[in-house]
Amino acid sequence: MELDRSVEIAREAIAGGADWIEIGTPLIKSEGMDAIRTMRKAFPDRTILADMKTVDTGAMEVEMAAKAGADVVIVLGSADDSTLLDALRSAHKYGVRLMADLISAPDPVKRAIELEALGVDYVNVHIGIDQQMTGKDPVSLLKEISERVDVQLAVAGGLDANSAVQAVKAGARIVIVGGNITRSDNVTEAARKIRQSVDSPEAVEIRNVGTVDQEIRAILKEVSTSNISDAMHRKGAMKGIHPLVRGKVVGTAVTVQSFPGDWAKTVEAIDIAKKGDVIVIYNGSKDIACWGGLATLSSLNKGIAGVVIEGAVRDIDEIETLGLPIYTSNTVPNAGDPKGFGEINAEITCGGQTVKPGDYIVGDESGVVVIPAERAYELARRAKEVNKTEKRLFDEIRRGGTLSEILELKKWEKR
Repeated sequence: MELDRSVEIAREAIAGGADWIEIGTPLIKSEGMDAIRTMRKAFPDRTILADMKTVDTGAMEVEMAAKAGADVVIVLGSADDSTLLDALRSAHKYGVRLMADLISAPDPVKRAIELEALGVDYVNVHIGIDQQMTGKDPVSLLKEISERVDVQLAVAGGLDANSAVQAVKAGARIVIVGGNITRSDNVTEAARKIRQSVDSPEAVEIRNVGTVDQEIRAILKEVSTSNISDAMHRKGAMKGIHPLVRGKVVGTAVTVQSFPGDWAKTVEAIDIAKKGDVIVIYNGSKDIACWGGLATLSSLNKGIAGVVIEGAVRDIDEIETLGLPIYTSNTVPNAGDPKGFGEINAEITCGGQTVKPGDYIVGDESGVVVIPAERAYELARRAKEVNKTEKRLFDEIRRGGTLSEILELKKWEKR
């Protein structure tokens, strides 16, 4: 099934204008040389690129890929020169081309110069998936390398229609695109957009993504709390906190720690919060409200994105009319008194999750998740990858498959 899915995705990508078919390392590890043989049989007139990521036994692994039907074999650029030279001899013997991949090379510019001198056919300027999640991209590195070598350059690493244009302008002759095509819910259309941007780079307006915070917020608005929880390995979700007034919430936390029945600090936080913030409150009682309609209207006036409360809320009819997204653990009619005990913008626990001032808070119909500020960009990007995968699975299920069949659950169950 996995190979069948891969062939179908490749067929859809070709319909959108893809020239080469790359067989990625995970598929090769999963299916072995049968992955290359299957693609060769399915696409006899296409260039097949086998991402072996060879780091040792260069001649043997190039021979294996070549005999299985690969036209281009990828080895690690950081492999020892002896491995690369032996891989080159094997490539010449079996009539295939050799691409050296710079992923995780400690000094990629220096290594690219050395790889050209060794005689490889291509150098791939590649930022790996885990590195992409931390904000690295290949285009700036590509610019630097293209000024120092004449060997044909490929580029890979999270490329989309926008960054593919930048890559072409920076000197790439081969643009390798993975997830932004293969995990799309419309592979053909995604490939077509890349094809158009590569063919007519001057016609594409390069999009400015803004600040890191703006990019994080934009991504988090696209994904669900379920996507984020998956990206965090099932962590980050608050317990017992449910939407009272439904609506998507994305923002940075202003935290409040208050005592049972004391609502002074909860409303004082409104004055401290900025537009786009989320007020996150721990109150010691589910039976005495620390929030109500007046506080909600005040928050709307400040442009606050939403409120999350472990505790109780009242004035539900007013709050629903006002429409500010609020998540809480309980509703009651009675409130306490504003005594002024507690703290604003201290580390708190809400819904069983540690929340620090500035952490990113996302809420939707499924609940609320907390994303530590120091990992927000990485986790937003990982959640986006989860979202892409789910979109592709939805598309395949709509075509008539079942989830267990598509994921081959029985094959991968622990024995």
